[in-house]
Amino acid sequence: MRAGRCAWPRGKVVGGSSVLHSMMHTRGNRKDYDLWAANGNPGWNYDNILKYFKKSENMQIQELANDIKYHSTYGPMNIQEPNWRSPLSRAFLDAGIETGSKIVDYNGEKQIGYSYIQFTMNNGSRVSSSRAFLHPIKNRKNFHLAKNAMVTKILIDPWKKRAFGVQLMKDGKKYTVKARREVILSAGAINSPQLLMLSGIGPTEHLTNKNISTFINLPVGYNLQDHWALGGLTFTINTTDSLRIESIATSDNVIEYFCHHTGPLAAPTGTEAIAFIDTKDLQHNSDGYPDLELLFVAGSIVSQPAYKHVFAIDEHLYDVVYKPINNRHTWMVFPMILRPKSRGRITLKNNNPFEKPLIYANYFTDDGHDEKIILYGIRKVIELSKTKAFQKYGSKLHDIPIPTCAHLKFGSDLYWKCAMKTITNTIYHHCCTAKMGPKSDSEAVVDARLKVHGIAGLRVVDASVMPHIPAAHTNAPTMMIAEKAADMIKEDWGISI
Repeated sequence: MRAGRCAWPRGKVVGGSSVLHSMMHTRGNRKDYDLWAANGNPGWNYDNILKYFKKSENMQIQELANDIKYHSTYGPMNIQEPNWRSPLSRAFLDAGIETGSKIVDYNGEKQIGYSYIQFTMNNGSRVSSSRAFLHPIKNRKNFHLAKNAMVTKILIDPWKKRAFGVQLMKDGKKYTVKARREVILSAGAINSPQLLMLSGIGPTEHLTNKNISTFINLPVGYNLQDHWALGGLTFTINTTDSLRIESIATSDNVIEYFCHHTGPLAAPTGTEAIAFIDTKDLQHNSDGYPDLELLFVAGSIVSQPAYKHVFAIDEHLYDVVYKPINNRHTWMVFPMILRPKSRGRITLKNNNPFEKPLIYANYFTDDGHDEKIILYGIRKVIELSKTKAFQKYGSKLHDIPIPTCAHLKFGSDLYWKCAMKTITNTIYHHCCTAKMGPKSDSEAVVDARLKVHGIAGLRVVDASVMPHIPAAHTNAPTMMIAEKAADMIKEDWGISI
């Protein structure tokens, strides 16, 4: 990776990371949320939170919309399939069927299987949380939005242990905004713990080391979880069916997109299909609990010059491994761990709110469980590449070894373990750094109503409250959390729902 570190961008924009992500809409598994509830969080089991997934959703895929038990057509967030996709995406699904799996609605009753991706789109364009939820209410009298503003501290009464407002900087000036009822923190899994700690809520020893007075000792910043994958697992083909920038960004395609929102430019980011696999139950049990996701891309790092920068690939590695196929048509799959055992941490660099926090992802620091899951995924993808569905395109594993792994036999377990620790791609699902749980849980920061333990008038509503990362891309689960939080806030303040 460039500079020897993983790239963790953030959504510093109205709408947050829903403006940046690949628009994939996946809810996770029933067992994810039943486990949340079983760990001391009443009301968070799947049967209770399904209505909040549906509340946001406007399902536009007709055969799925007919399943009214699991889908809704009344929410503000449009869910669609793109009106154009490459033939390679069908090959991925057919390869899954060839190897014994089946096609599923992964947001329906069962999750195990293969599927085209459901996207947060409307007529070929992105639907962010800002577009879905804020644009319709932007003229409401009680809605105020301050852009280019930076909250630097949550204000807490030291005697009452109650949050009563925030300090923020805007245009070089300091402002104080007070709250009559409560402060709601939604800065995300990296900046929410940073702001809590800057405000004196966090591990006492760490805060003391940063010259911050502690209001309450809580394990803020711990329990950091993410989904990650081996990047760069690439296959060449002998046809021109992949998505390459020079073949899709043509004048005709640009005109078609801007006139009709159709054609190749309406395909979001090249990610087209997905598979969920339970490596602990390989009998294709549709009711399994997936620990592996295969994310299919109808192109690769070489398909678009910007990709190597987006994925922070080291220039020397790129030149050695990928430059020889720079002009080839390719496809790739991210074998992504869904339920990692490794845990990271967010800490403060110092007590300056304008300094970025320190991020310790701690990938592969468990007992070997996580690398075994990704290794299985690599083997599975290679198996798929050899099916009739993919051999129709002459698919061949790109086998120039990564330089730092070249001393190991290409294709061996040791080689792939080296590769996954060399090109390690976050899938941008950072969460769990202000864990939800009861007071008896020594790792918990907020309770089941998302209120910070020991501090009145302060609630956290974002991905940081997740106790465990769900088997999902975290955009949909975060919106579900927000929908449920909205009802809890109204209940707590006696506002009719």
